[in-house]
Amino acid sequence: MRVLGRTLRWAKAVVGEAAQGLGHVFRDRSRSARQQARQIANAARRKSEAAKTEMKTAYRRLVATSRATLAQARTVRQVLRPQTDQRAQRLLQTLERFLPRLEQALNQTVRRVFQEEVVPAGEKIVSLFEPHTAIIRRRKAGRETEFGRKVWLDEVAGGIISRWSTLEGNPPEEAQWQPALDHHVTQFGQPPQQASADRGLSSPTNEAYAHKLGVKYVVLPKTGRKSQARQAYERQPWFKRGRRYQAGIEGRISVLKRQHALDRCLDHGEAGVDKWVGWGQTF
Repeated sequence: MRVLGRTLRWAKAVVGEAAQGLGHVFRDRSRSARQQARQIANAARRKSEAAKTEMKTAYRRLVATSRATLAQARTVRQVLRPQTDQRAQRLLQTLERFLPRLEQALNQTVRRVFQEEVVPAGEKIVSLFEPHTAIIRRRKAGRETEFGRKVWLDEVAGGIISRWSTLEGNPPEEAQWQPALDHHVTQFGQPPQQASADRGLSSPTNEAYAHKLGVKYVVLPKTGRKSQARQAYERQPWFKRGRRYQAGIEGRISVLKRQHALDRCLDHGEAGVDKWVGWGQTF
């Protein structure tokens, strides 16, 4: 709403005479939207039934305001299209970019708040400026839900990163094991002598796949309850060495995040994320 409000305000100054008789379509409703958002935030802090009713009422007003602004922006878009001025074309591009995103945000709000539907993460937009941002559930204490992109790193002996990838959405870690081993075989012409990862990748299928490729030492600590045979298996010296190697990987991830700025991407777009991650491992 804030983006569309200021875009409409700038458009009115650009189109000039073409805006005659269309003053109402340039109205900036961002102040009203901000007031409703504040009411929603205040009501969300309370758990009473009255607060829930108040929050839904504020949402209805916000949705109505958003739909009115959408209608205005569509009209202004038609006015801008014939304009040849460079400023007009830039504003048109802004509207073309943000209108579908606001429509998606409005749709998911209606489904979630009024239809009480659980909207799948893949159908949600959580950032108007970076729509590729994913909802990441890692189930860590105090940080159950995060927003961004998952980055996958393959590391070989010596702490050298042999492959990196920004993953789509919030895929399970378990599914990344086989592509990592396949890439290693393609890159180096042979399987690694040891392959280790954390518990999130542990599964009988992944262990069997590594052994099938010819990996001698497969270090995937089993999750949950372990049989006596499994406990004895994971107490072997080579398994413990593999676990220490994995601990070193976690330390290098920390260095990448804090010393190489991989904790927060300051570039824009999906290409910007890939560039940021790639350069972050270079320096």
